[in-house]
Amino acid sequence: MEEKVPMTTTGYKNLNEELKRLKFEERPRIVAAIEEARSHGDLSENAEYHAAREQQSFIEGRIHELEGAISHAQVIDVTSFSGNKILFGATVCLSDAETEKQHTYQIVGQYEANLEKGLISLLSPMAKALIGKELGDMIEVNTPKGIKEYEILSVKYV
Repeated sequence: MEEKVPMTTTGYKNLNEELKRLKFEERPRIVAAIEEARSHGDLSENAEYHAAREQQSFIEGRIHELEGAISHAQVIDVTSFSGNKILFGATVCLSDAETEKQHTYQIVGQYEANLEKGLISLLSPMAKALIGKELGDMIEVNTPKGIKEYEILSVKYV
């Protein structure tokens, strides 16, 4: 039996939407592009054909990856959690002990992580340092620039 992968309800919904878009919009579009490129003759020197086939390969790979992630998802409704202890799904505001700059992250499943949006994977060093800690605690995270220290300013489940 394969291991379940934790995922927020929002992450699960987003992955399903991406899968649907790839299967029903992108896949037909790329098949049409391949057919169009084939109609131009010699495939050995047809750059449009090779580019479309490469894009098709990428789309099919992503579809396969999404189907696997969705089939192994353990969807967790984080809005049902509360308290000051950090668990999967928590949105945490941190203060860098050195610079006092504040950062806000939500701990999510590996397939929904997006650092630009403040979504960090449960498997990341930061999330591993946060899990089990509480409001007001200090944490140390081993980063490429060395060990960084943070204070936990808030914990929310939204």
